[in-house]
Amino acid sequence: MEKGVVKLGGFAFPLRPDPAVLKGLASIFKRLLGEGFKLAVVAGGGELAREFIRAAREAGASEAVCDELGIMASRLNASLLSVFLRPDEVPEIPSDFTSLSRAMSSRRITVLGGLQPGQSTDTVAVLAAELMGSKLVVKATDIDGIYTADPKRDPRAEKIPKLTYEEAMRLLSGLPTRAGSYELLDLQAVRLAMRSGIRIRVVDGRDPEDIYRALKGVDIGSLVGP
Repeated sequence: MEKGVVKLGGFAFPLRPDPAVLKGLASIFKRLLGEGFKLAVVAGGGELAREFIRAAREAGASEAVCDELGIMASRLNASLLSVFLRPDEVPEIPSDFTSLSRAMSSRRITVLGGLQPGQSTDTVAVLAAELMGSKLVVKATDIDGIYTADPKRDPRAEKIPKLTYEEAMRLLSGLPTRAGSYELLDLQAVRLAMRSGIRIRVVDGRDPEDIYRALKGVDIGSLVGP
């Protein structure tokens, strides 16, 4: 059985969710299910998490509290996606590794959000891949790969088709690690991927077909690996 983990970025979860976007993503996951895939899909916190974290910081909340708010937002997003996958069931979103392991053993598609403070959903995706025995995490964002700089702000930014773990860590080492700030790829996620030889492919998830292609082994986006 083929296995894979998908991390869905904020593009999929604006403050006002778009049913058409979620329906398109669910359709891809159901197609993969029909082709014999076993999947875990990790929902990021999106705009809801960022807005809650921003407000909490203004109130003087600690980073741990901000993390917890982000986790709650990601689980709400995961619940919504789960409804599009299984509209006749009440969503059951794993909240720790025990419930994640149980969900993976009983379902071929497991949907989850964050698990604990201090841990990005990128990291959760890699940990889910380790638990599942998958060697691939597809990170779906609103950019078609990893660039030398933010391509939305710097027209000179160049796409990097492939990076080693070490190259990715050097690129990411100067980025902030506060709650809600993981925009490109989380450094800790790369470290964990390296220990298990898990590849991370970053693609533009606004076209769900690119997620499908990445899981099927097509060389698109940017790949972080050995």
